Amino acid sequence: MLKEFRDFAMKGNVVDLAVGVIIGGAFGKIVSSVVNDIIMPFLGLLTGGIDLSGLKYIIREGVDGLPPLAIKYGMFLQSVIDFVIISFSIFLFIKVLMKLKKEEKTDAAPAAPKEEVVLLSEIRDLLKK
Repeated sequence: MLKEFRDFAMKGNVVDLAVGVIIGGAFGKIVSSVVNDIIMPFLGLLTGGIDLSGLKYIIREGVDGLPPLAIKYGMFLQSVIDFVIISFSIFLFIKVLMKLKKEEKTDAAPAAPKEEVVLLSEIRDLLKK
């Protein structure tokens, strides 16, 4: 059973997926920082200084030392904005990769014709003469 697990874990797709998840997590942190530290201040400036992450609907005020019960829809909006920016960034990244792969394929020299094709072409040319 241990050997089967090792074989499964060492398959190329599983290792590639693990690397992708790790890189995606790091990329997510970078984009979250860009959203929180760069984009949201500008958005707050455009909306008159409103901080979305602080928006909430209080259901019940704090009683007897308990914190207030609130729906923090501002944090939800922040998460939605994070998701949109992250997904758009990944879309652009994949689009650039696909363009590079396409250019790489078109730059590649065409494969040399097979030996049989070359011989048949020579025979055809000789017959024409």
